[in-house]
Amino acid sequence: MRPPTVSRDVLVQRLCVTTLGLTTLVLVAACTRTTRTIILAPTPEAETAGPSTAATLGVPPGHLPKPGECRVWIPGVPPGRQPRPKSRVCAGIEAVAPPGSWIIYRPTADRRLVHVREVDRARAGVVVRIRVFEAESGKFVRDENP
Repeated sequence: MRPPTVSRDVLVQRLCVTTLGLTTLVLVAACTRTTRTIILAPTPEAETAGPSTAATLGVPPGHLPKPGECRVWIPGVPPGRQPRPKSRVCAGIEAVAPPGSWIIYRPTADRRLVHVREVDRARAGVVVRIRVFEAESGKFVRDENP
């Protein structure tokens, strides 16, 4: 007895279906994305540490205004390219402070501190935040309301 013969067209059709099925399976497996979430517990040192004092003024001491005076400072611009004058009276300085600049004030009552009035990035002369730094070290001390 001879085994039943299968026509060539049927074999080609079965091969195409099998190939299409395997190709689809490979594509689906390749497009699957696995996401892992890892939760790290903070170290005991991080939990006991106080607030960060990483913020620093970044203005060289020789470029600070004289006590009782102000100056405009543009963050990201090198000290030698900052607008002049280095120091001036504070009256009317907000009108000349460009958007994103700082108005640096050195109070006469406490010469150890520097007050930085941050000007809005979109509106010239509009102070959005006041930060206080130590003049000598440049370390951040506190925030104040504008």
